[in-house]
Amino acid sequence: MTMPDTATLSAKFQISIPKAVRDARKWKAGQEFAFIPKGTGVLLVPVPERKDLAGIAKGAKAEDYRDRNDRF
Repeated sequence: MTMPDTATLSAKFQISIPKAVRDARKWKAGQEFAFIPKGTGVLLVPVPERKDLAGIAKGAKAEDYRDRNDRF
């Protein structure tokens, strides 16, 4: 999917996300986003709601996971 739409940073440091992008990602007004620095750019990621995370780790086992003790 190509999205040639661009946006301009306003004097109040706001950016409007182009409609084509909002529609393609099904983003809604009031949705919360995280800004993650990536090289010279920024990755914009929607923050999931708590109810959407229910059951995401179903079947996960607590044993044999990496702990802080084996990090360098």
